[in-house]
Amino acid sequence: MSPASDASATPATPVDYHPLIRQVFAEMGKVVVGQQPLLTRLLIGLFTGGHILLEGVPGLAKTLTISTLAKVLHLHFQRVQFTPDLLPSDLVGTMIYNQNQSVFEVKKGPIFANLVLADEINRSPAKVQSALLEAMQEKQVTIGEITYPLDLPFLVLATQNPVEQEGTYPLPEAQVDRFMLKVHVDYLKKADELEVMRRMANLSFVEDVQPILTKEDIFGIRQQINQVQISDTLEKYLIELVFATRRPADYDLPEFAQAVQFGASPRASIALHRASKAVAYLEGRDYVLPEDIKEVAADVLNHRILLTYEAEADGIRTQDLIEAILRKVPIS
Repeated sequence: MSPASDASATPATPVDYHPLIRQVFAEMGKVVVGQQPLLTRLLIGLFTGGHILLEGVPGLAKTLTISTLAKVLHLHFQRVQFTPDLLPSDLVGTMIYNQNQSVFEVKKGPIFANLVLADEINRSPAKVQSALLEAMQEKQVTIGEITYPLDLPFLVLATQNPVEQEGTYPLPEAQVDRFMLKVHVDYLKKADELEVMRRMANLSFVEDVQPILTKEDIFGIRQQINQVQISDTLEKYLIELVFATRRPADYDLPEFAQAVQFGASPRASIALHRASKAVAYLEGRDYVLPEDIKEVAADVLNHRILLTYEAEADGIRTQDLIEAILRKVPIS
């Protein structure tokens, strides 16, 4: 065999993206302070194709984090402020009549982007939610009689304000279930908030970050996450966790037996499987540990569990149920 044929037969060395991912965290740190868990969840969603719902009070840099991440990843970013008078056409686009050519032309809306920030998503009516639902699930948008595929990667990052409930519309359960993760964004630590204050007090501060990853890199990372191994034992453990949210009494949790109206759907099993593999990958491993599953269990399950009115009146939270399940359900 000739040397040329030997070279052509040599398999290509897989690209190590971990140094680039560390650079992403470093670049984000130039602008965003103290939101490492949030950034990790955003990368998990992006690398596994899962949408994310963010809940937190105003002023916690949710919008800043997402817009900065789009710059670092060199992705097209659009922000949509959801309001009660928002129309589906304001989101997906509409047909406009061209008088010069006597034809209707398509004017695409802000949904045609890679990262779409749906700010205060619960302030828009059902018709807008329905239009967004098609884009989230099918990765496509229908305008008139034509269906347009969205540019990939496509990720919806929605925010909710848990404080103000006046003038809001509860999200349909079918739409909430399509968010891979629901992340609660908490207040910063004292040292982090001190650093934020000092940066923002500097009137010459500039949000200058450099693009690190490309679309091709993101798809390459997805392929490597897909190759992360998870044992049969841990896959069965995932199923047990999800089933425990539906029938707590079967898992020696009688105190929650009357608290659950609906447990997590099968989408929770899929999301927990993907997210745990992404956590393992970000930790530099090609196999999943039980700690990886527990790391993201609350973010995957908390918005998929519907409690009864009696449970809410008694002060029982979905977080309480999830913590109890993680303590009780064994890894067989």
